Amino acid sequence: FFGYRFAPRLRDIKERRLHLLPGQEAGPLLAGMVGDPIAYDHAAAHWDELLRLATSIRTGTVTASAMLRKLCAYPRQNGLALALREVGRLERSIFMLDWLQDINLRRRTQAGLNKGEARNALARALFFNQLGELRDRRFENQSYRASGLNLLVAAIILWNTRYLEQALADMNTSDDIARHIAPLGWEHIALTGDYSWERDDRPAPHQLRQLRISPSLLAA
Repeated sequence: FFGYRFAPRLRDIKERRLHLLPGQEAGPLLAGMVGDPIAYDHAAAHWDELLRLATSIRTGTVTASAMLRKLCAYPRQNGLALALREVGRLERSIFMLDWLQDINLRRRTQAGLNKGEARNALARALFFNQLGELRDRRFENQSYRASGLNLLVAAIILWNTRYLEQALADMNTSDDIARHIAPLGWEHIALTGDYSWERDDRPAPHQLRQLRISPSLLAA
């Protein structure tokens, strides 16, 4: 519907079920994973409604969250909701087959998950004052605090990116290795304690501080 596909890491994939079209067989290796067949005739009967729904979300006429709330308010036997379920089963079954066959897909998905978890870990490390909790009563104040946290995370990522780019260039690091490095570390940043800024020590605009070489690299 939207021209792209998600690549999530499915938990307990052994307990998931493949939903095939009527008359299709999965073979002996996947026979234990096959569930109910897809009711493609039901999805076809509501195809125009599915297209209108996708178009409304894509053009911004309605948000996906508002549409989900509306669908949840319908009776369980609502035709559009059931058609969405069948399309979702089809998409998930195709993705599961790709996941089982393509090791590169699993590696890319795991790498993306690791970066997301590293970003969350950085946010938790920064959000130490309120122990990782938004305690403001008003939604507006909660939004301000969350926006401030995102700004700090973005500032650290920008700082790390600038200096990693310089360091990788000095080390002649190949692109194949560089793409596995994410600018999400904070071990070199003092998150607590006293902060001191020296004007004389500040680099000129568009210049970076001199890179420090690790003693372990010198020993190597």
